Amino acid sequence: MKKVLSTLALCAAMTIGASAGYPSKTIKLIVPSKAGGSTDTTARLFIDTAKKYWKGADFIVVNKPGAGGLIGFAYEQRQKPDGYTFGLMFTPQFVAHIVSKKAKYTLDDFNIIGNIAQDPGIVVVNASSEVKTLDDLVKLAKAKKITAAVNGIGSDDFLAAKQFEAQTGVSFNLLPTKGSTEQKTAILGNHVEVAFMNLSQMLANHKAGKVRIIAILDKKRADVAPDIPTSVEQKYNVLMTATRGMLVRKEVKKEIADKISDLYMKVVKDPGFQEKAKKSFIFLDPRPGAEYKSYLEGLQADTQKVFDKTPW
Repeated sequence: MKKVLSTLALCAAMTIGASAGYPSKTIKLIVPSKAGGSTDTTARLFIDTAKKYWKGADFIVVNKPGAGGLIGFAYEQRQKPDGYTFGLMFTPQFVAHIVSKKAKYTLDDFNIIGNIAQDPGIVVVNASSEVKTLDDLVKLAKAKKITAAVNGIGSDDFLAAKQFEAQTGVSFNLLPTKGSTEQKTAILGNHVEVAFMNLSQMLANHKAGKVRIIAILDKKRADVAPDIPTSVEQKYNVLMTATRGMLVRKEVKKEIADKISDLYMKVVKDPGFQEKAKKSFIFLDPRPGAEYKSYLEGLQADTQKVFDKTPW
């Protein structure tokens, strides 16, 4: 009996010791998209502030773009569950890949740390376009076949475009791109008639008069862009918001996962982080782990309904 108790005490001490010494080596923050994008910017802003709270900790960003985030999400799932890999993810792609059975991971493979930001969907055209409202877009799309750029199959852009088609009866020539950079080029160069994107990706160009955002796919106008009407105002119930959250492998020890969750809360509440995010058009929307996981579960169920009607 004494031997058993001694063994249990030793195991407990080892667990506490591992947690107390954490972190002791470089932490990788996996970004499932290219450098320079809004998710990548979110990651780098997070790291800058995280160093303030974890003195001496070393962080690096590892970009794993491709396949609408699937390459990065899968890479996150394969990492050793020792707490030295944080993953960023974005929706709805994260759950859309589960729904379409392209993913080998599930929500239960991860410990959801929390959401960091949200980015409402938009409908955007070139500044020279005759399209100024969603009614104009429907009229044009019924008169001729037009091309709509989206960020890959199963993306928030793709799902928003499919919602719009379903509600209006129009049919776009959907052009899946490899990311927002390609979409920007297509709209700025007037190579496509319309794009479904996110507000942070085109707000600066809208303010500069290079493009025209004709709708925000939300119930309320954005504080940073009060001139842009919502889809609901224009009598179209097309709603779409991307979120950007953080996760780790499910098997990460509770003591370490709790430390990571504590760091997450300190960063998202930090005034300096909030100010930097605002300047970078990162729209913060902190949601702790349990709340955000519940959101993801609901989003997966909603995405499943869309997939069942129009699989991709």
